[in-house]
Amino acid sequence: MSLIGSNHGRSRRGATRRRSPTRHRRAGFDRWLDRAVDVAVITALLVGGVALLLNLLL
Repeated sequence: MSLIGSNHGRSRRGATRRRSPTRHRRAGFDRWLDRAVDVAVITALLVGGVALLLNLLL
């Protein structure tokens, strides 16, 4: 008879349980900062793409 899955009194092995992340009072600032970084990256990509197109066409 197979004993697969039985612990026989041993503690469980594998991934450790993690606590749920606590909300800090800076969560609003972090969210705002994430949005600002998103806007900056998208703007940089658009400007770079336009510059590349102008360079190739002219």
